[in-house]
Amino acid sequence: QVHLVESGGGSVQSGGSLRLSCAVSGYFSETYLTGWFRQAPGKEREGVAAIDIDGVRSHADSVKGRFTISRDNAKNIVYLQMDSLKPEDTAIYYCVTGPRALTSRLFLRQSSYNYWGQGTQVTVSS
Repeated sequence: QVHLVESGGGSVQSGGSLRLSCAVSGYFSETYLTGWFRQAPGKEREGVAAIDIDGVRSHADSVKGRFTISRDNAKNIVYLQMDSLKPEDTAIYYCVTGPRALTSRLFLRQSSYNYWGQGTQVTVSS
């Protein structure tokens, strides 16, 4: 059984930083790839960043240079360091996990993931 426990959301002013954490538990084959999606009010859900157990990463263009995904395989925790936050980053952020993807080009597709966390709110004020 797979479990995802997210933490680290909150409110911050524009230009500030937050770090999200996702504790992942479950079968190795089902949690090979872990990432973050977000959904803002009235907008579609979008992939933010993802990383697999080998450390291969992908970041959405909208967050490149500002967000960094990393993982601690010993602790089974995936982090999303968010710097230079903007009001448009305001959204509910979901941790997701799934099996190995054939290519990193699939990392930010919802179809690559079978399990979703409950979500954590990130609010950036101007």
